[in-house]
Amino acid sequence: MESRVLPDGKAPGPPSFMKLLKVDRELLVTHIRNVQCLLDNLMANDYFSMEDAEIVGACPTPPDKVRKMLDLVQSKGEEVCEYLLHVLQQIPDAFVDLKPWLAERGFWPSELVRSRVVVNTDPVSRYTQKMRLEWGRDSKFIKSYTQREEMLLADTYTEHIMELVDFHDAALGGVSSLDSLLVDSTGVINVDGETVFVVGDAGVGKSVLLQQLQNSWASSEPGAGPRFFFPFRCRTFGCFPPAAALSLRELLFSHSCCPELEPDAVFEFLLRFPATALFTFDGLDELQSDLDLSRLPDVASPLQPAPPVALLASLLRGKLLPGAGKVLTARTGVELPRALVRKKVRLRGFGPEQLRAYTRKVFPELAEQQRVLSQLDASPQLSSLCSVPLFCWIIFRCLRGGPGPQLATELPLTLTDVFLLLAEAHVSRTMPSSPLRSDPQHSQAETFHTGRGPLCALGRLAYWGLARNRFVFGPEQVAASQLPEGALQLGFLRLVPEPGPLGPQAAYEFLHLTLQAFFAALFLVADDSVGTAKLLRFFGEGTARRGLRGLGCLGGCHGGKKDPFRNNDHCQFTNLFLCGLLSKAKQELVQHLVPPATLRRKRRALWSHLAASLRSYLKGLPRTQAGEFLQVQAMPTFIWMLRYIYEAQSQRVSRLAARGICANYLKLAYCNTCSADCSALAFVLHHVPKQLALDLDNNNLCDYGVKELRPCFGRLTVIRLSVNRIADAGARVLSEELTKYKIVTFLGLYNNQITDVGATYVAKILEECPGLTHLKIGANLLTSEGGKCLAAALKKSRSILDIGMWGNKIGDEGAKAFADALRDHPSLATLSLAFNGISTEGGKSLAQALQQNSSMKIFWLTKNNLDDEAAESLAEMLEVNQTLNDLWLIQNQITAKGLSRLADALQKNSSILDICLSGNPIKPEEAKVFQHDKRFHF
Repeated sequence: MESRVLPDGKAPGPPSFMKLLKVDRELLVTHIRNVQCLLDNLMANDYFSMEDAEIVGACPTPPDKVRKMLDLVQSKGEEVCEYLLHVLQQIPDAFVDLKPWLAERGFWPSELVRSRVVVNTDPVSRYTQKMRLEWGRDSKFIKSYTQREEMLLADTYTEHIMELVDFHDAALGGVSSLDSLLVDSTGVINVDGETVFVVGDAGVGKSVLLQQLQNSWASSEPGAGPRFFFPFRCRTFGCFPPAAALSLRELLFSHSCCPELEPDAVFEFLLRFPATALFTFDGLDELQSDLDLSRLPDVASPLQPAPPVALLASLLRGKLLPGAGKVLTARTGVELPRALVRKKVRLRGFGPEQLRAYTRKVFPELAEQQRVLSQLDASPQLSSLCSVPLFCWIIFRCLRGGPGPQLATELPLTLTDVFLLLAEAHVSRTMPSSPLRSDPQHSQAETFHTGRGPLCALGRLAYWGLARNRFVFGPEQVAASQLPEGALQLGFLRLVPEPGPLGPQAAYEFLHLTLQAFFAALFLVADDSVGTAKLLRFFGEGTARRGLRGLGCLGGCHGGKKDPFRNNDHCQFTNLFLCGLLSKAKQELVQHLVPPATLRRKRRALWSHLAASLRSYLKGLPRTQAGEFLQVQAMPTFIWMLRYIYEAQSQRVSRLAARGICANYLKLAYCNTCSADCSALAFVLHHVPKQLALDLDNNNLCDYGVKELRPCFGRLTVIRLSVNRIADAGARVLSEELTKYKIVTFLGLYNNQITDVGATYVAKILEECPGLTHLKIGANLLTSEGGKCLAAALKKSRSILDIGMWGNKIGDEGAKAFADALRDHPSLATLSLAFNGISTEGGKSLAQALQQNSSMKIFWLTKNNLDDEAAESLAEMLEVNQTLNDLWLIQNQITAKGLSRLADALQKNSSILDICLSGNPIKPEEAKVFQHDKRFHF
């Protein structure tokens, strides 16, 4: 309690806690909801007897209990009253409404009272403690793909590349850490939305990210972050019986975590303070029910029974528990209404740094680390596959020494190869040792021949599920698949980890959805009864609404209205594995699973269908004439086509695809192309006989993808690789390849991660490629050294027309180097040095250089630090230079004084068309004086 000075100047006596309880008695009666917690503590310190507690408990209503307790406390003196206030202060979860009151009174207990024990028996606090214990235990381990191993999450989890994006998937910056996902300081694109929407490709690590989030919450200090954590998997909501209905309370307490004490009090607290809860929903694309928000009823009452999917929709809408935090994951391509999204995050998997960090965790011994890193450095294709954490997990297992399947060193390595190794690892554990197993080729064939029964049974189950969009299987489905005894112990299937809607009976799922797709493809190949129609089922469905014969699941597995919440690329993965298993390279292996005649029939049917689909698709691509180029806008569908062709490793189909690309400008921007796709792209494009323009802006290539494009650089004249996380190693590859062929005319590297080291490689391209006319290298990591390097190369180039350097940090030193290159330059017409930290000295140098330049037409100096002195130099330049058309000086430090000097110079200049000065410290009334000259833009 605050001390006060009395009017007579004397210090007051000790504060009266009895009086405080008496004065604010009705406030305490109103806001104390947990009498039992107070009684427990009063008895634990012998302030109350058992008889006192029984007297309080005998009161008929909660307010009466509080009044009786206060009467007894006051009757026992100041110390007991002070201790009661101390308990209210120490357990804020139980007495949250009294926190402001205690703060206002300035309550601070004496040393004696602080030494007394405070026991937290509040049901809300106990519920949080139970959650932390259970979720911490459940999230501690990651099961490996061999199922019998368990790896500590802390020993294996490596943060992925997370990128904030807007509603159009344009990058807004990186996510620095997992904790910052829930912080509003960056990345909010809709303040009214409540959901952090995390999207990413199959195997990129969305589920593990949520597991790490759960583990971090469980191990955090009490009082830090959300008070409640409710993890759900979206597929669970679709597994309830069709007529199932449950309330929000049943969903939380029966299918998540049930409070041990007073569930009514816990639920009441949750309803009063929904912002204290965090929900995670994993795998929206795996929901087995329609989530069309326009058709699902609103569930406004937390006690109203409703279909489980309607509960999910109402939670996402904020109709239930408005203000609660939500993190929702889905595969790339799944759409969520903008009104629901607060942040959108794209998960990119492992980049080079993350892959090295993961390698160090998986291979703690230095010698093993070096061996694996050497293999990765030698094979960009292997590195590209390892950029997907799921595939990396499998590959690293095969790179370990010791018994078990080993990764072949020969290339190409396809995704089918990776999953065959996975299947071999499972089956080989059940096989006796054999002399043949010393030969890897014979070993794999023997393994699959011996394991044919359980493999085909698992394939039958996987196919049954995919055909019905089912990913969880009850005992009856497992029995119907004719799995032999002991097959469940192989590790391909696991028990559904959380309490499921199937009641007491066990439910199973494949370790990963992509693994289910692999087994479905294996069934289609190995089962002799599968005919052509069934074999091509996942190609053929949904084609009518696309109007493209034979493309099928490239657009979606189910006909009719497209469900925007469901992504069916598990069907595409089934097709991809089908192409891999029926490829010529796998013929020797697959013939142990299927009769030769059946194998030939299925291979002919697949290749014929794939070729027809390819011709139909390429013919239907929209084409646009853009200047000298006939541009074709390919869609993500095209990427799947390329993946199929690459997985099949068919040169014949590859040449067919190359001949079908009639346009000379292939636009694949925003197609979610990853580095591994570049192998498939190069596999086709190196067959194209003519020169091409290739636009791969806004994808996920990184340096690995650039390396995999090597085979086709001899065909490319226009190369657009902006916003692709390309760093210095990628710039080096570009330098080596483009200076070899010397045909490039346009190189786009905007918004990547190229440093001054990479600038030396780009400078070599600029210097040695005589046809290069456009270079875009803005928004990288260039400093003055990189600027000097590029300026020196510019000085030697006689073809360059346009250089974009927006958003680097070349400063005045770099600007002076560019000024030196600009003097008498014969060709450069457009230059952007915007947002580069250029101040007065750099601006003056550039202005002076332009007095001797007659080629420049457009010059951008936006967002620098140019002042009136720099404006004076620019005005002097304008009095001499009669070729410059556009001068952009937006967001600098030019005042009315500099403006006046520029206006004077325009009296002597008839060539300038636009001078943009918006964002400078020029007052409207000052600008108004010069508005008669339409060349000024404020």
